[in-house]
Amino acid sequence: MLHEVYIAGLTMDPDSNTPIIILVCEETQQTLPIWIGLLEATSIASALKEVQFERPMTHDLFKLFVEHQHCTVTKIEVSDIKDNTYYARIHFNAEGGPFSMDSRPSDAIAIALRFKAPIYVEDKVLESAGAMTTVSEGEAVDTSEEGRKWAEYLENLSPDDFGKV
Repeated sequence: MLHEVYIAGLTMDPDSNTPIIILVCEETQQTLPIWIGLLEATSIASALKEVQFERPMTHDLFKLFVEHQHCTVTKIEVSDIKDNTYYARIHFNAEGGPFSMDSRPSDAIAIALRFKAPIYVEDKVLESAGAMTTVSEGEAVDTSEEGRKWAEYLENLSPDDFGKV
């Protein structure tokens, strides 16, 4: 089953100085942090803030190409996790019929933002990631040391932390 999510924000992992995108499940408020590359984080942040560049960046160029081919992006799915690596699919609608392509979640999210397409996460991904915290309750469900560390980290995030890349 797919669960629609929204982007709660971008932050930096204080230990590795790596960007993290925080997705939140609309129905359960479960958070799903995904570590991403700096270039992808910059692309996502620019789309979230609706920053326009003089010349198209990679994800903007991809959008122009897709539109030139008379296609649209209908949705993206974070579809799997294997060995701590997330997988995603971008779903298209084209004149010849719908199709989908494998993608990194960060690229899929950057593209979804440009097409204003919904973002979904598969059940097994949410289950595998565990319910670290919920936005409304702020209560850790994962009682392992790693779970407590993440719950504390997420609780201490302030609105000023989001949007930094």
